[in-house]
Amino acid sequence: MVTKQMSIGEVLRINRYTAPIFMQFGMHCLGCPHATAESIEDASMVHGVDADALVKALNEFLDQQQA
Repeated sequence: MVTKQMSIGEVLRINRYTAPIFMQFGMHCLGCPHATAESIEDASMVHGVDADALVKALNEFLDQQQA
């Protein structure tokens, strides 16, 4: 389960196919140092993204992958 406290890098290590979801939310620099250091919540604030909506979309995607 993805949480707002996780980094983008952590989520990508769980499933690299989550990258398009981050990009849909305007987070295009998935390989930058911030992606491994700051939380999804912090990155969302910087990019003006709703962190709850992003986490929901990521978890829905991951749930579908496990089905």
